[in-house]
Amino acid sequence: MIPLARPVLGAEEERAVVEVLRSGRLSLGPRMEEFERLFAQRIGAPFASAVSSGTAGLHLALRAAGVGEGCEVVTSPFSFVASANAVVYENAIPVFADIDPVTLNLSPEAAAAAVGPRTAALLPVHIFGYPADLPAFETIAARDGLAIVEDACEALGAVHADGVKVGARGHPAVFAFYANKQLTTGEGGMVASCDGAIKERVDSERNQGRAVDMGWLEHDRLGFNYRLSEIACALGTAQLGRLDGMLADRAALAVRYREALAGIEGLRLPCPDRGGERRGWFVFVVQLPAGVDRDAVVGELARRGVQSKPYLPAIHLMSFYRERFGFREGQFPVCEQVAARSLALPFFPGMSEAQVERVAGALRGALAQREGRAAARR
Repeated sequence: MIPLARPVLGAEEERAVVEVLRSGRLSLGPRMEEFERLFAQRIGAPFASAVSSGTAGLHLALRAAGVGEGCEVVTSPFSFVASANAVVYENAIPVFADIDPVTLNLSPEAAAAAVGPRTAALLPVHIFGYPADLPAFETIAARDGLAIVEDACEALGAVHADGVKVGARGHPAVFAFYANKQLTTGEGGMVASCDGAIKERVDSERNQGRAVDMGWLEHDRLGFNYRLSEIACALGTAQLGRLDGMLADRAALAVRYREALAGIEGLRLPCPDRGGERRGWFVFVVQLPAGVDRDAVVGELARRGVQSKPYLPAIHLMSFYRERFGFREGQFPVCEQVAARSLALPFFPGMSEAQVERVAGALRGALAQREGRAAARR
């Protein structure tokens, strides 16, 4: 079976982890400070705070942006559910707006129309590593006095059209390091910012509300256990050392996929970079031809030795969001159409050309088999 994802781990990561184990310092130590410093340098932001997950980072960033009970946050319904969940953690209200049919990011026009008197922030998601239109969102935010928090959990390595790296525009931006990401710490995340006060607040709230100059049982604000261990930070630092190569491998793999999948009628591939924007390749998600039974394709690919996954479902149609907020089908038609057709294929550095060809052949075969069965029924 060709897996959906596989992390790149080697001697450097092993050595870094062993050094931490031998040091006896497993939390809140020098490895975390080093990882934060190097990560901030990498993306061009003054500050970075390591946290236990991208979800934790989104939660803390939204709190730092002033989002609280009763506030509304305009965001995308086409995302991993964590982006919306982080809003709900503060008893705030996620207000969804439809997505751009090409980039699959939150549409600035739709977001602007969704802003209301209780809107406190915009939460654009750089979906699948493609940079969201931050200049447009910055115009909306300036007009309406809103904060911006960027969900960059899938976008390490992405660059805006003006050459600014995703995460370095001045807003709190949250990255994630799950095992399938461009860089992994197993579990973990990072909040990048250009404001020292945000850095101070996030650092305190990730550690149960304790300020840097306080004793370990003193706490002056509400906080959470959102720390990232020294082991994870050592792993992340080692991964930073090979990040350029991993990003290049992912970009090259995307090119091979485009060539291998060319000519499949009705199959929609990820949008290419445009206007100077550059994707930080995270996953390779295609949209199947209209009318295809996606579950049947997933099953047929598995029988042919290829793992795949529907990616991503529309958040507003999940039962929790339907029941709590009253969302319904038809509200965000572009998102719903994309979500119904999207399929993630195996994608990871080190994937061979032969594996790409095997995936492409399996997908062609699965689609042809489906078409043959449909023709027989007719």
